[in-house]
Amino acid sequence: MRTFSLILPLLALAFAACGETGADRPMAEASTTIDPAYQPEQRLQELGITLSEPSAPVANYVNAVRTGNLLFLAGKGPKQADGTYVSGKLGQDLTVEEGYQAARLVGISQLAVLKAELGDLRKVKRVVKVLGMVNATPDFEQQPAVVNGFSDLMVEVFGERGKHARAAVGMGSLPSNIAVEVEMVVEVED
Repeated sequence: MRTFSLILPLLALAFAACGETGADRPMAEASTTIDPAYQPEQRLQELGITLSEPSAPVANYVNAVRTGNLLFLAGKGPKQADGTYVSGKLGQDLTVEEGYQAARLVGISQLAVLKAELGDLRKVKRVVKVLGMVNATPDFEQQPAVVNGFSDLMVEVFGERGKHARAAVGMGSLPSNIAVEVEMVVEVED
């Protein structure tokens, strides 16, 4: 009983120290100003990358879904300039460097989706999460080195805003035997 009688005054002190309640505090205003020095599309030009129209979904889904200030991008594969995809298994058909370049191609495809959805890549506030899936043999263990092709491109284009949480996993197969598939979540400006 003595412990209980000590706890109540301590709780009262703690609540009193908190001051205003959450309802009394003004809401922080969201920043809608885009830093003029932040130029991801100029960075793409410097890298010699031209974005094409994003490919249409191949089944019953959409390229992106926005909820609040988050944009969820569906998985894309490594589409080459001629319209074909890099295919094959890492550890059997492709080297780690070939996988890295395939993941970079996926990054370019996802940037095209972002551009189509947002109109201006400066609206990308942060690349939040990336899931990289690597078509690999059971004994292949270098999935992170492959998915670095995607991650490195995001940082090259968006700088610190391109750094993200990530999973890089091996898959027994991917659609149409593509080498890599990557989906991502991006925080965007209003």
